[in-house]
Formats: sequence, C-alpha cells, structure tokens
Amino acid sequence: MRPFAIGGIQMYVGMQNNIDAIRQRLDVMMHLYPWVQMVVLSELAAHGPAAHSAQPAGGAFEQDFQEMARRHRIWLVPGSLFEKRDGAIYNMTPVIDPSGDVVARYRKIFPFTPYEEASAAGDEFCVFDVPEVGRFGVSICYDMWFPELQRQMTSMGAEVILNPVMANFVDRPADLAIVQASAAMFQCYVVSVNGLGVGGNGQSMIVDPAGRVLHQAGSHEAFLPYEIDLDVVRRQRERGLLGLGQPLKSFRDRPVEFPVYARDFDRRYLDSLGTLEKPRREATVVNLPPRAAE
Repeated sequence: MRPFAIGGIQMYVGMQNNIDAIRQRLDVMMHLYPWVQMVVLSELAAHGPAAHSAQPAGGAFEQDFQEMARRHRIWLVPGSLFEKRDGAIYNMTPVIDPSGDVVARYRKIFPFTPYEEASAAGDEFCVFDVPEVGRFGVSICYDMWFPELQRQMTSMGAEVILNPVMANFVDRPADLAIVQASAAMFQCYVVSVNGLGVGGNGQSMIVDPAGRVLHQAGSHEAFLPYEIDLDVVRRQRERGLLGLGQPLKSFRDRPVEFPVYARDFDRRYLDSLGTLEKPRREATVVNLPPRAAE
C-alpha cells in the first residue's frame, strides 16, 4: 500500500481578497485532520474571478500561500489566481511543497471561452513528483473537458489529477460526469475541488482509478480529507480496471494515428461551426393582427 492523504477545502469565495478566510479554514482542517499531507483549494480562491487582482508570479498571494504550506508542513495546491506575465493575464495554479517552495506553476490551457475573457491560454503541461509517493498532474476546471490534456499527463506518468474548479453553471452535472469518466479512462485518482458563492456551486468530488466516487460534497462548506492509495493506480494500470480494460496500454499499442491532430487535417467542418463567441438572443418574430380601419 502506498497511502497519501489529500484534503480538499470547499469554501465560500467572494469577489475580494479571501486569503484570511483561506488561512482560517486551513488552520481548522489541519487541527481536525493533522494527518493530511496535501491540501487542494478551488479555482481562483485567492480573490474570486476578478482579473484586476492579477499579480506577478511570486506576488503577495503566493507568498501568503507559501507561508501557510511552510507552517503546516504540507503540500499546498491553493486553487488558482490571476497572474500577470509578459503583458497578459493567466489563470495560474502554483504547487507549493512543505518547505514553502513553489515547485511548479500551471497556467490553464483551456480558459472557459467565451465566458472567461480575461485569461490567456497557457501552453505547458504540469506534472510533479511527491518524493516516495508518486506523480501528480494539474488541470484547471474546463481543462477536464479535453481528454487530450489528461492523456498527456498520464502518459507522462501522472497517477493523480488535481483539478481546482470554479463551476457555477447549469452544466455542472456534465462536469461531474466528465470527472468520473476521466478517472476511469486514464486509471487515475481525480481530486476535483469546487468553490461556493462566486466560486461555484460546490459538489466537489474525489474519484478512484475505477471511476468510483469516493466522496462528493454537497453545496455547503466542507472539508474533504481522504487517504488515497497510489498502489491501486499501479495495479489497475498493470492488470486492468477491476481486472478488465487496460485503456492506457490499448492506446499505447493502437494501430492508427488520428488525423485530427495533424496540421494538414481538413478543418472545413470545424470551421463551419462559426466563431467562438457568446450566443446572442434569438430574434423574435411577432405577427401583429392587422390594424383596424379608422
């Protein structure tokens, strides 16, 4: 058994500096569950979806999170924050180790366009190792809708996908189904932590490598402390999901390449779908009765 204890914090996120509220909840979690080794927060937990809060890497928000990780001696994945970089704004997740060092930064590759208008798209994958435990990958919210990203990270050895979320739309049931399906397709744990208030509608979820929901929160503040077993990932990848399908190996051994990924792929159908923009209100035709003769 290769156990590792992850704790998600599902909390109210306001459109203001939420650092003190995060610190208070982290203190409570670590008091109640001192065995937790990694804590994950929701997307844009630091200041809500407010692009004006953007800071350069290493700014005040990151420094606060580094202090929290160092004080509790935990791995901290503090959701995400808006980062100023090279004249653009990115939705960025820092990964902080128990010494308080930032060991990785992931910039969301698939912003929720056309609704997430402030963020530029990142172009680098994020996997990192927890020594003597295993390899972890990071995706942010809408990234989970693109299996290519999970395919890339798991092909690089990721055994756990950490997925900070800010989901408050009516498509949340689809979100949750995708999280569950991704865990099964890529035979990995998925830890998907949503916020509340402007931060989302909750229902954070931890799913095992067979796609089974280990825990799902409601729509209220909640702690999600859970001990996962990385040996379960390794055994199922070797022997098959519940002794059955071995999709990572089947993809590895596939006899074909997929033309859709080639630069010269015929994009006419995809281009015919139109511009990526918010839907407009449908025009309404009103048939008025004829005007009576005067």
